[in-house]
Amino acid sequence: MNQYIAWLHELGMDDLPRVGGKNASLGEMISNLSSAGVSVPGGFATTATAFQEFLDQSGLKRRIDAELSRLNVEDVHALAATGKRVRNWVMQTPFTEGLQRAVTEAWAELTQRNGREPEVAVRSSATAEDLPDASFAGQQETFLNVRGLNGVLERMHEVFASLYNDRAIAYRVHQGFEHEAVSLSAGVQVMVRSDLACSGVMFSLDTESGFDQVVFITASWGLGETVVQGAVNPDEFYVYKPALRAGKPAVLRRTRGSKAIKMVYGDDVSGGVETVDVAAADQMTFCLTDDDLEELARQALVIEEHYGRPMDIEWAKDGPTGQLLIVQARPETVKSRDGASGGQSLERYQLESKGALVCEGRSIGNRIGAGTARVINSLSEMDKVQTGDVLVTDMTDPDWEPIMKRAAAIVTNRGGRTCHAAIIARELGIPAVVGCRDATQVIADGSEVTVSCAEGETGYVYDGKLEFRVQQDDLDTMPPAPLKIMMNVANPDRAFDFCMIPNAGVGLARLEFIINRMIGVHPKAALDYARQSPEIRTEIDQRMGGYPGPVEFYIQRLAEGIATIAAAFAPKPVIVRLSDFKSNEYANLIGGANYEPHEENPMLGFRGASRYVSEGFRDCFELECKALRYVRESMGLTNIWAMVPFVRTLDEGRAVLSVMREFGLEQGVHDLRVIMMCELPSNVMLADEFLEMFDGFSIGSNDMTQLTLGLDRDSAEIAHLFDERDPAVMKMLAMAIRACLDRGKYIGICGQGPSDHPELAEWLLDQGIESMSLNPDTVVETWLRLAGGR
Repeated sequence: MNQYIAWLHELGMDDLPRVGGKNASLGEMISNLSSAGVSVPGGFATTATAFQEFLDQSGLKRRIDAELSRLNVEDVHALAATGKRVRNWVMQTPFTEGLQRAVTEAWAELTQRNGREPEVAVRSSATAEDLPDASFAGQQETFLNVRGLNGVLERMHEVFASLYNDRAIAYRVHQGFEHEAVSLSAGVQVMVRSDLACSGVMFSLDTESGFDQVVFITASWGLGETVVQGAVNPDEFYVYKPALRAGKPAVLRRTRGSKAIKMVYGDDVSGGVETVDVAAADQMTFCLTDDDLEELARQALVIEEHYGRPMDIEWAKDGPTGQLLIVQARPETVKSRDGASGGQSLERYQLESKGALVCEGRSIGNRIGAGTARVINSLSEMDKVQTGDVLVTDMTDPDWEPIMKRAAAIVTNRGGRTCHAAIIARELGIPAVVGCRDATQVIADGSEVTVSCAEGETGYVYDGKLEFRVQQDDLDTMPPAPLKIMMNVANPDRAFDFCMIPNAGVGLARLEFIINRMIGVHPKAALDYARQSPEIRTEIDQRMGGYPGPVEFYIQRLAEGIATIAAAFAPKPVIVRLSDFKSNEYANLIGGANYEPHEENPMLGFRGASRYVSEGFRDCFELECKALRYVRESMGLTNIWAMVPFVRTLDEGRAVLSVMREFGLEQGVHDLRVIMMCELPSNVMLADEFLEMFDGFSIGSNDMTQLTLGLDRDSAEIAHLFDERDPAVMKMLAMAIRACLDRGKYIGICGQGPSDHPELAEWLLDQGIESMSLNPDTVVETWLRLAGGR
């Protein structure tokens, strides 16, 4: 180490003023975390002293400071002209003799250590970069596959100049940093041959909700710049920290991205990179195995625990060795900053109505924005975007930051949830829908659109400026609830968001949404895959890419949905209702029409418990049981209870429990509780007998109402008669509650009634019901009303 050069392994975070945030962090990890299993490629960095001496030559610093002091960064044309002028000054100024000599000597030593002249990455590292409250993501340049001393020196020069990129100048102004107070270090790091494997980004929390019990990992083939830039739609994964720490299978969720292109080494002997198409077969597989994901997550946990805060980490897999290495780590700057603002509040966006769907992609930001769409094909059109417009483009990079800050929302063709557009949208607090593929084709320039990121992991662009509302709840002032307020959760995409709402767990987790949206295939079609028509097999193949086979796909996807909800709310109970599709709904799944009967009234037909005990459906029910058993026993999420719907008779109840035991789900084993939906008059009339079998009731007020009153709730002609507050229905509810209370069994309600009718909720409380499971958007209001706070 000398005044111009520092070796990464000799650095730590105390050296941030000398070598910038990025290089200091690399050094910190090499010095302190290698023994804990964190692998970081070595290298060296130039110092802030070297940069300042470089600027002091020929009055360069004085000229730059004067030029920037009179610049208005909101004038994009002046910004472009000034930035270009300053960068030219930097490139025309030679390195000092001392820096040139120090780099030459360090390169020779690095070559000797490596056993040959290595390929390296030359990265910028600013002294105002990777701070806890500002990411400076991609503001300066990075160069990959740089070869030879002359190549390193050339790229260093460009890195120095990149401190004055238009985007970097504007970003410093917007973040409140003085230009002259920021120095730059150039890091030279040995390349990981991820061009022969894959790479990506991971966060030690969920980037959208801030849920901190997962590691969120994105991955794509080749070098990692395509993921960072948003040039690809990557694979996405969640790894559950408590399971990882316990040594259990920890992969919660897998989402396969299109991964259409990858960045690889160029053919030029002097280095460089190029972008090529990914083979169709590789697009259909996942980049990482479960072992890879858990190894990456372990490294993320070590890094997070060392720094004591959520982290944003870039990783790369070495093709020749299979080793997983960390190439950058910085503090996560958005969700962690939200949590440090003091006082806990909940902001919820909700559309009042929906318009025609224009396109969809990955949702960023949990917000809604509306405005005039401006389809921008290049930065030369930046003047088209005015404050409050919706920016629509193929992808963004840091040069776009000056116009992104004007937008009410951002929509891109390409990118995943860790791409540049996503990171900046989070920092700006605006919604973004990324990875739409065809947004610039289907959204008309000048049209009015609404961008909704408040409906889960999928973001939607609707035609027209739609009305929406924003509700702000101060959770610090929430009084104690007089009973257990639980939630109805169907969509695993929303679980990490919903668990932030005050709750006592999930009173109804529906499998139908998971089967319909995450699987989409009839279980019989998966089991009988070989006998399906070529057309149906093709449809199934498109969905099951990355999984070993159709049956494994069905079980694993079902397990992923269940596990995501259970992990979000753990250790609170999550009551999973076994599938309750009607025959017409099952028929709509891929291959379903070949297996489902035609029924005049499916609501009263082949559904619920009757299916599970049927010889023709037992093998399908076994898939559900396998998924549930895997999540509970293998992953350790024993907070899951099972709930059996639509049990018509006592014999049917006994038969279901027998089949479940046969398939490995037995009451009391691993603390499994099996409760029954109380939704038929027969359930109430024979409540004592049913409660001898089951661990409690959850009242399904929808079916109980229609069956008590003898009406079809889907019939428009008699819809006005459907009312859970009818005296006959309320008498049924009171009898069910009393039966459970008398036997000391669980009693809750998960129907729509308490969400729709506050007075019904208050009556249920008076009856002594143990829990109410409500729609998430009504939880806070109902909680406060029942607690006397509103």
